[in-house]
Amino acid sequence: MARKSRAGVEPGAPSPSGRGLPVIPRTWEHVSMGYWVVKAILGPLLAIFFRPWSEGVDNVPREGPAILAWNHLSFSDHFFGPLPLPRKVTFLAKSEYFTGRGVKGLISKAFFRGVGQIPVDRTGGEASERALRTGLRVLAEGHLLGIYPEGTRTPDGRLYRGKTGVARLALESGAPVIPCAMIGTFELQPPGRLLPRLSVRPGVRFGKPLDFSRYAGLKSDRLVLRAVTDEIMYAVMNLSGQVYVDEDAQRAKKRAKPGSAASRDAAAQPDGAAEPDGAAEPDAVPSSTPGAP
Repeated sequence: MARKSRAGVEPGAPSPSGRGLPVIPRTWEHVSMGYWVVKAILGPLLAIFFRPWSEGVDNVPREGPAILAWNHLSFSDHFFGPLPLPRKVTFLAKSEYFTGRGVKGLISKAFFRGVGQIPVDRTGGEASERALRTGLRVLAEGHLLGIYPEGTRTPDGRLYRGKTGVARLALESGAPVIPCAMIGTFELQPPGRLLPRLSVRPGVRFGKPLDFSRYAGLKSDRLVLRAVTDEIMYAVMNLSGQVYVDEDAQRAKKRAKPGSAASRDAAAQPDGAAEPDGAAEPDAVPSSTPGAP
């Protein structure tokens, strides 16, 4: 007899939602116990020391799949972002969190495995495609999937151009996208700062769900993917109040490093020049890793 998952569905069987996506069996990657234990311990401590606030929590559905698309200001985002939600949020975490060495590596590995986050190889190509499929399977099981469309933390507090992986997830899964904005976490823990500032009170805003069903069947259209991604980032911008920069955040980081190849390339390009953007390039993959460098 075929083995069934805890959800009572055979591995690889179609989703109960009828979207035709396979349901994945429960593994350590999807264990919820550690998530709630960590939240039960950290939640009261964060509330006491930082007094975080939230708006629009009711915009996040109480059941069923949804994609939560956040701006990415600080390492603190993945603590304060999901904090006010009564549901578990699964993030696609960069694989480096699971492969570190020494005491720091062991702590990181234990934490991210304990809270059920999913390791993702961000080198592009087949690894990135597997990350996309994993995100789709999480949604097929009716969970919340948290991603950072910028692909990395902002280098200067501004909002950078989103990668089209979030659009692919939305169009292939049919799940609504909830724009989410972290407020104050850049000042709370700016780049290079280990301990957050107690003087800053962080917050998070959840926007109205975005429905992209009008683009059904167009998941391979580069222009549609870019239009959907830009609409999501525009909604995030309105919630966060950030200045928008139509540039890849990772490229901006590299350009800011003196002597880097990107810095030399940027000096040779006219102002505003940008790399081509399309569904087949690495940035079309869901860059959703909390605390990405």
